[in-house]
Amino acid sequence: QVQLVESGGGLVQAGGSLRLSCTASGNTFSINVRGWYRQAPGKQRELVASITSDGSTNYPDSVKGRFTLFRDNAKNTVLQMDSLKPEDTAVYYCHARTLVRGLEYTYWGQGTQVTVSS
Repeated sequence: QVQLVESGGGLVQAGGSLRLSCTASGNTFSINVRGWYRQAPGKQRELVASITSDGSTNYPDSVKGRFTLFRDNAKNTVLQMDSLKPEDTAVYYCHARTLVRGLEYTYWGQGTQVTVSS
C-alpha cells in the first residue's frame, strides 16, 4: 500500500506560478512511476506530468515548457507550474504506480484545486 498526500494549489492570476508537492508513504520502494493528473469540470482526467524511477519525464504538449516535475527527495515529488493559463484550472491529483510480483497497482492523492484567473 502507498499513501499520497498533496499540498499546494490555490488561486493565481494568468501568467503566474504555483508549486504542488506530493509526499508518498508506505511501500514506496515498489513505486516505479509517479506523476500528476488533472481533471476539469466536465472533462476526463488527463496526464500532466510523470517521472519514472530512472528519472525519465513525460509531459503532454499542453504543458510542455511550462510545467516541470522533479523529485525533491526519495518520497517527495514537486510539480512546478509556470506561465499558468485559465485552461490549467482543474483539480490536480498526485499519482503513483507500483509493481509488486509482476502486478501493477495505481494510487491517487485526494486532489488539490488549482484555479487560474484571467
